[in-house]
Formats: sequence, C-alpha cells, structure tokens
Amino acid sequence: MKFSRDEVRRALGDGLLSFPITDFDEQGRFDAASYCSRLEWFISHDISAVFVAGGTGEFFNLGSDEYREIVRVAVETVDGKLPVIASAGLSVESGKAFAQAAEEAGADGILLMPPYLTECPQDGLVDYARQICDATDINVIYYNRANGILETEAVQRLADQCPNLIGLKDGKGDIQALNKIIKTVGDRLVYIGGVPTAEIFAEAYLSIGVNTYSSAVFNFVPDMAVTFYKELRKGNSEVVKKITNDFFIPFVDLRDRKKGYAVSLIKAGAEIIGRPAGSVRAPLTMPTSEECQQLEKLVGIAKQL
Repeated sequence: MKFSRDEVRRALGDGLLSFPITDFDEQGRFDAASYCSRLEWFISHDISAVFVAGGTGEFFNLGSDEYREIVRVAVETVDGKLPVIASAGLSVESGKAFAQAAEEAGADGILLMPPYLTECPQDGLVDYARQICDATDINVIYYNRANGILETEAVQRLADQCPNLIGLKDGKGDIQALNKIIKTVGDRLVYIGGVPTAEIFAEAYLSIGVNTYSSAVFNFVPDMAVTFYKELRKGNSEVVKKITNDFFIPFVDLRDRKKGYAVSLIKAGAEIIGRPAGSVRAPLTMPTSEECQQLEKLVGIAKQL
C-alpha cells in the first residue's frame, strides 16, 4: 500500500475512477504485457484511481493465480502514481484470500463484491463484510449491488465496526435509498456511483453529493469520458446534455440488448480503437458484427464531442 487512508479517500472522493478490462490472449490466458501497456495508457489520462480485476475486468471469471498476477502487474505498472484498488468477495473465505493477496501485492484497497448466489439477510451481509474487513489492513469499499444490498442501518453498523471500511459504491441506482444512507452515515464513508454506464446516473448522483463514479467507457473513449466528468463537475449542463444524448443514451440502448453487454461492449470498444484485450470469457459473449458496427459509429461520435 503506497497511499495513506486519507489519500485514498481523497482520490475516491474527487476525480474520475477507471476500471480497466483484463487482457486475454488468443488462447484466453491472461496477457500481462498487453495489460501493462493498457495501464500505462490509462494513467496517462486525468484519472484519480485504478480499480483492477473489477466487474469490467471480469473478476468473476478469474482464477486465484491469475488474480494475484493481475494485481501484481497493476501495482508495479502504476508504480505509486495513483491508488490501485482490487476486488474481493464471493464467500467469506475466498473474500479473505483475495483481500490478503491484494494486500501482499501492494494494492491500496479492495472493492468488496457481493456474496455468491444466495439471498442474504441484513445481519448476515454485515457479518460477511465485517469478517473480510477484519482479515486485511488495507482499505475496503463495499459494493452495494445484486444480492448484497445493505440498507441504511446495516451500512451504519458496518461502518461502526470496521475502521478500514472507507467507501460505499452504489450498484443499484436507487437514489432515494442511497440518499438516505448518505444523510444518515454522512462523511464517515466516501460514496461512489457504480451502476453500469454510471454516466447516465451522474447528474442524479451529483445532486445528492456523490462526486465520483466508475467509468467503463473510459476503456475506449477516455478523452470523452474525462470531458464529461469535468463538465459535469463544472455544472456545464449543455455539454453534459449533448454527450448524454449523442453517446450515452444510444450506448445504453445497445448495452441493454443482451445481458453481460456492460462488459462485452467495453472489450469490443477497446478492439475498435486498436487496443484489443481479447474476448470475454463464458458465460459472457461478445457482440455481433452488426452491434460492433453500431458501436464503432458511437466511437466516431465520441471523438467529436
């Protein structure tokens, strides 16, 4: 860990957050050289943190040895220029193992994913997260999504019990529920927008004090992604409206054609701009040629925005 807790909090609370795809070669194996090049390109832009092996990075499709290598390569490549956050989760024991591997590799924190498959009561979710927080000294951001949704009282309990819990990433898009959490828990936590294609929620997030979000499209339209974030923070509603109408709304329409396209389209976009990372792994599937053509047109539009 190269950054203090306060430094990581500041990075997560103000600035565009990047979530790189994971590079696979033609045989579907992790491609460290290609990944290193991608991260070098990422950090040449105006971003505040790098989240590796996240949802966009197919955390759910990685083996434990691959995960260790991905985090190691990321920490070495970023080399202290920005905080590096990895992922953890699935079960208490696997979550502990991922967290400890991330800590050993030098990551500055983990994004704690929901438990695998099962429905969960609130007290069970708190215990799940607490045990994983207790297994590491690095920072933890809880990802509030899917079957792992914590309600206000549970978020407060978890924040009270875990000093290294520094953030909550919203993956549901329920602005009312998130606003209740923010107003109750306050600045004890940093709040991050994290629904798929979070830019489509960015104005709503900002209105309740969520200043940052995860940008998946940064993988293939980084300049537009940075411009959108900066103009949003400036309050430039005309630019925000134009980018939303011309790029994000048609992108979301394309994304919603098939489950998993929130990741698959990002990999397709990276190939379109000449930075391929291989195909997604099953159970995800790559877009059709017709869908890739539509995406290529959106990339062209993004370059003009």
